[in-house]
Amino acid sequence: MTFEPKLAFIPGGSTGIGLAVAKRLAALGADVAIFARRKEPLVAAAEEIARQRRHSGQRVGWRQLDVTDAAQVDAVFAAAIAELGVPDVLINCAGRALPNYFERISLAQLDETMRINFYGCWHAVSALLPHLRGRGGYIVNVASLAGLIGVFGYTDYSASKFAVIGFSEALRSELARDRITVSVLCPPDTQTPGLEHENISKPPETHAVSAGASVLTAEQVADALLAGMAKRAFLIIPGREARFGHLAKRFFPRLVERVMDRQIRGVKEKRDQ
Repeated sequence: MTFEPKLAFIPGGSTGIGLAVAKRLAALGADVAIFARRKEPLVAAAEEIARQRRHSGQRVGWRQLDVTDAAQVDAVFAAAIAELGVPDVLINCAGRALPNYFERISLAQLDETMRINFYGCWHAVSALLPHLRGRGGYIVNVASLAGLIGVFGYTDYSASKFAVIGFSEALRSELARDRITVSVLCPPDTQTPGLEHENISKPPETHAVSAGASVLTAEQVADALLAGMAKRAFLIIPGREARFGHLAKRFFPRLVERVMDRQIRGVKEKRDQ
């Protein structure tokens, strides 16, 4: 794809995958606007993105935004459009995970996880869709490999990411007639501040299931996303291991379940010794 002189809106663009994507787009000549809740990371991220610009005339903007608040998303996006114009690309990167045993995940945590990971995508698309109809555009919703394969310890997270994939698939079908492309990104574990925070609460069984699997960098995920967008691929899964895992789960689900169950039993056996 050619991104110059396109404009990209990236909720969740101040850290992790969102920041890596924003920097890649700036290097390809795009104008970029990032959105997140905290001001300090936004300011620092905008400076990093600006250093990656292909030319000095590219615009890099930022605005504070809580994607769980539909009214705030409408207002902040409207203000950003008034300043920068209608975006050509929306990449919904805002998300979080707090893995734990099911019985330790409160209803309040489930509600917050759904509001950030799923409703956040819904709100952003709802706010921009009236502006995209009639002119076309590209929407990317970031899910996870855990939205394709349910993983021990991620009951609320997997539920939210499975929802993102189903939402994106239905949306792709609806918006094709409006020349709006929809993709969903499903990265495996990626070295980001979010993953470091996840590791604090991960049960030992969750660590066992993911042990030995490669951890991608945010830049590798960003590169895979852009390559997938160039092909207008709907489902974008970065990393050979992750793609193999998805295919194995799809065609040999019982085998994948046996392998995961064996890893989980191993943790229990060690604990009981």
